[in-house]
Amino acid sequence: MTRTEEFQELRPLLFSIAYRILGSVGEAEDAVQETWLRYETASAEPRSVKAYLSATVTRLSIDVLRSARVRREQYVGAWLPEPLLDDPYEDPERAAELADSVSMAALLLLERLSPLERAVFVLREVFDFGFPEVASAVGRTEAACRQLASRARRHMAAGRPRFEAHREEREELASRFFDALREGDVDGLRGLLAADASMVGDGGGKAPQLARAVTGASNVARLLGSVFPRMADIAVTFEPHELNGQPGAIFHDRAGKVLHTLTLDVLDGRIHMIRLVINPDKLGHVGPVADAWATHRELQAKRVDEVAEGL
Repeated sequence: MTRTEEFQELRPLLFSIAYRILGSVGEAEDAVQETWLRYETASAEPRSVKAYLSATVTRLSIDVLRSARVRREQYVGAWLPEPLLDDPYEDPERAAELADSVSMAALLLLERLSPLERAVFVLREVFDFGFPEVASAVGRTEAACRQLASRARRHMAAGRPRFEAHREEREELASRFFDALREGDVDGLRGLLAADASMVGDGGGKAPQLARAVTGASNVARLLGSVFPRMADIAVTFEPHELNGQPGAIFHDRAGKVLHTLTLDVLDGRIHMIRLVINPDKLGHVGPVADAWATHRELQAKRVDEVAEGL
């Protein structure tokens, strides 16, 4: 097998490692590409190609994350991971761990960890690497990696919800949510939301976004039930689509370009969190990106016309 073939075979794993460490599709793809360049130009053949490539992409991701954390501290508004349409890596024996670790909620919990803790947790708990491999990848002793893994597990466990929904339950609830959204059914939306439900948007200062998180079932339902019918009037559409392993949807403008994505956190029979990724810098891999400001101006003009007609 050639180096190119070996690399392509492991590419899904490398991307999946990098994305979980970085929470960014673009940065993960860059880390994978840099890993290939280093492997392509390496003079010696590693004893284990998988170990070599995994260690390389992990180290690159740690370096990127350290600088990214500084940028995220200066980020305008709420920061959310880039939406992931499909996880390219599959392992039937670890399907549950893989799906859980790529959710928006899990990625935001991972943000609380140090870069080393995050890398160790991803390699050990998600991909089941042995501690010798983890230690080699992050440049620490096995004992140190065991401590890092222990701390990371405690932090992750402390932030996880007590009840989680089965896939069928999530899908059924999401279907009802999107039906109610299409109809502008405020009461129907309210009935699907947890009492303390929240909605948050990530525009990064580059697109219209919520000034702050909207909290409470009534407030979230009222906002969604009033805004989407107006959006539909200016030909905004959406298609349900699983994102980060969770129920979600992709919203498009009248030209079919991507306006934003929406994901739902379903727990204990209710929707607890709605997350919107609106920042155009985070949507290029989803499809051609719309001019969200132009759509916003069209929406505002529609509201002005409605008010004028009511006078």
